[in-house]
Amino acid sequence: MLKAGSPRGAPRNARLTAVDITAPVLRLILRRSDHFLALKSSFRHSWSRMDTMVWLGVFAIVSSGLVHGELESETDSRRLPPPEKLDFGYVPAGVYETLAHYEPGPIGILFQLVHAFLHVVQPNPFPHDLAVTLAKDKFTALQREYQKPESIVLTLQVIYYELGFVVCAALGLLFTVLVPLVGLFFCLCRCCDNCGGEMHQRQRKNADCQRGLLGTLLFSTSLVITIGVLCAYASNQTLSSQVKNIRRLVNTNMRDLHTFANDTPMQIDYLISQYATAKNKVLYDLDNIGPLLGGRIHDQLDKEVHPALNQVLNMAGAMRETKEALENVSGSLVILKDGAGKLNFNLSLVRTSINRTLNDPGCHDEDSDATTAQLCQNIRQSLSQLQISANFTRLPNVRPQLEKVNEVLKTDLSEVVQRGYSALNDTPHLVIEQTRSVADSVRILLDGIGKNITKFSKVFPVQSSLNNFTIFLSHAHAKIEDYYPDIDQMDFYRWAACIGLCCMIVLVLAFNYLGLLCGTLGYDKHASPTTRGCISNTGGTMLMAGVGFSFIFSWVLMGVVTILFVTGGNMEKLVCEAFHTRELLKVVDTPYLINREWKNFLPGYMYNDSELDLTVESFYSTCKENKGIYSALRLDKVFNITSFLNTSTFTKDVVDELDTVKIDLRTIILLEAEGKQNLLDFSEAGLSEINHADYLEEVNKGVTAVDLLSYAGELEAQTDLMPRGHLQSSLKGHIGTLRQIHSQQVVSMEQGMSALNQSMRYLERTSSDLPNKVLAVLEAIEAAQFLISQNATNLVRQQSKKYTATIVGYFNQYIEWVKMSLLEEVAQCKPFSNIMDTAEILSCSFVADSMNAFWMGLGCSTLFLLPSIILAVKLAKYYRRMDTEDVYDDIETFPMKTIPSYDTMNRFPRASAPPRHIDW
Repeated sequence: MLKAGSPRGAPRNARLTAVDITAPVLRLILRRSDHFLALKSSFRHSWSRMDTMVWLGVFAIVSSGLVHGELESETDSRRLPPPEKLDFGYVPAGVYETLAHYEPGPIGILFQLVHAFLHVVQPNPFPHDLAVTLAKDKFTALQREYQKPESIVLTLQVIYYELGFVVCAALGLLFTVLVPLVGLFFCLCRCCDNCGGEMHQRQRKNADCQRGLLGTLLFSTSLVITIGVLCAYASNQTLSSQVKNIRRLVNTNMRDLHTFANDTPMQIDYLISQYATAKNKVLYDLDNIGPLLGGRIHDQLDKEVHPALNQVLNMAGAMRETKEALENVSGSLVILKDGAGKLNFNLSLVRTSINRTLNDPGCHDEDSDATTAQLCQNIRQSLSQLQISANFTRLPNVRPQLEKVNEVLKTDLSEVVQRGYSALNDTPHLVIEQTRSVADSVRILLDGIGKNITKFSKVFPVQSSLNNFTIFLSHAHAKIEDYYPDIDQMDFYRWAACIGLCCMIVLVLAFNYLGLLCGTLGYDKHASPTTRGCISNTGGTMLMAGVGFSFIFSWVLMGVVTILFVTGGNMEKLVCEAFHTRELLKVVDTPYLINREWKNFLPGYMYNDSELDLTVESFYSTCKENKGIYSALRLDKVFNITSFLNTSTFTKDVVDELDTVKIDLRTIILLEAEGKQNLLDFSEAGLSEINHADYLEEVNKGVTAVDLLSYAGELEAQTDLMPRGHLQSSLKGHIGTLRQIHSQQVVSMEQGMSALNQSMRYLERTSSDLPNKVLAVLEAIEAAQFLISQNATNLVRQQSKKYTATIVGYFNQYIEWVKMSLLEEVAQCKPFSNIMDTAEILSCSFVADSMNAFWMGLGCSTLFLLPSIILAVKLAKYYRRMDTEDVYDDIETFPMKTIPSYDTMNRFPRASAPPRHIDW
């Protein structure tokens, strides 16, 4: 844009407002008046050529800018910045309550131990191929054709994968079978007074040490069994407490599904309502089609037109500078001629006065000094130098050229150029007037596009589908609620059964701890085996009772542990672990697995198109990222939003309407005929007729033939050599006169000659090839005018296409935002992945982990019942009261000094039966 008449794109110092130019104009006028006054009076002041050119250029710009500054300011206010990216806000989204994540707490350490143990038992990766093969055979064909080689190989693969579980299960079954048999034989053996059934204890020296060691080992074993029981009990209680959270998880999932169903219509309505954002932006651009489209056209034209108009404007400035230079030359020549006459008269008076002084008798009398006479002779000979050098009378006057230039300047070329600038800068207003009907038609089309987009919610059966889905949720939730009492009852039975299993081990532990307590407290080391106290005997009896219950319960416990181990271990490895690694979903997504005719089950079931790239894993992963159900279930198969929201469908009519824009710029006239004629008149002003060489020759000669100051200095030096007297005094006076002439006349004339020199050199440069320069300027203007009048059609078409692309771009932004919102934000399907995660939490984190921790604790306790049986049997011998004891006949075998007086067993042995050799 132009400000204060300066061309658009001009330097900042040329863009002047009305306020900014007031002071420079005043300074220019004062400077010009002062200059002419000084030039005419004493030539004490001169202009710098640069200052003259700058101020003349400013004056030319300002004089034209004051007229059109208001128009350009108004146009500048309409020039707007480029449109920004549309902001459609955020799609309103509901908050889902379900937190599909489970933290077991401290018992998680036990769960990790179970996982580590299962990894040791089963380190093999998930058997994907084996699972697919078994799922395809559905186990029936395998049973019917088990003798085929393929079936045998498959069976071996299953056994290889389950080898760890098979070995552990075999050991468990072996334990279950052998422990009752061993207990039966042990009971029969003791009934025959064998296997420790004989109530006779052989005495040994290390009996106390053995008793202490057996007691310590039995106590340690009981502690391990106790820890196992506590782990099993904790797991049982954890499972019961987590069952109560099932209702909370199910309820939150159901509420999330209701939120999903209720928020989806609102989100779609929001998408449709945001069409108003794009529409308002299009209307805004239509209202400002002048600054936007017209401004772009102006900017492109200005690149070519601006330099041409600048050349004309520079030529207008050159005209004014030429006038100033001619005025300077004319005025300076008159003043220099007058000054030269006065100077010549004064110099002749000085020569005459000095000659008269040199006629003094002191210069040529016989009595005068020879030196003085010689000096007078020298001075007389140098007087011929005291004359003017330049002859200004032979220089012609430039008054004819000045009159022609003044005649040219009667036409204000700057104002004519400014009208060209104004016509070019009025391009936005011209575009507004010529596109008014097209803009009105586009506004009508926008309303029609809005109605078409509103049909989106009607074409896509969102509301009816979600209503059916909400009804289904309500029925499903009601059915789930009906199962809660059965689940609680079943959990109670399970809890009671697990408590019963734990109580079996607790009963054995009770006998072990009571036996150890009674045996330890009631044991009297001074008593003989046949005289042991009742408490000690009770302790031994309790230990044997614990042994009996161990034989009775251990096989039952091990059988339960084996069943739970095989079930829970395989559930953890084949289901839970496989779900975390997505291997289970990959098995489900195996082509042609569920249905022989469907490559992919999910799209085959939903859309009857099994070739569609939609799997359970992709659906779960997409929903896990909380993306839209549209992208998760590939609903484009049902309703292709891409084809419906095709930009060309909505914008075709708008594009067609905008393509009809026709902008005629032939009304823009850059330079009127008056301005062209003005340039031609300036080229014919006769500037080339001025004899610049004569002027420059005279101003380069100097004012006087000799420098008066130097001449006065030499004359003074010669005068100082003369004797004091009248002659010397007179010459001194003439020297002062010369210096006064130099300061008052010569200096002023030198300044005038310098100004004349500068002006003449400027005129020489200006007039040099002036017709060709003017012709070049006119050709540039004609080329720019031809560009606007004839060749601007292509430029207008290009800029119109860009403007149309901007309008269509708003629709593209809206359509792309709608598509992206449908894929990412509308109907976010996190509740569906939460359902799968919740099922995994219920089956794995609640049931499988607790069940595995239970069998691990119970199995550990059951295994340690075996060493408990052995230790209890051996330790009971030291606590129970024996029927017989050892008798020693040879007293000498034990010297009296080594046998305490209270040891009646050794001093007075008694025995109802002789000792056997094997006991010694």
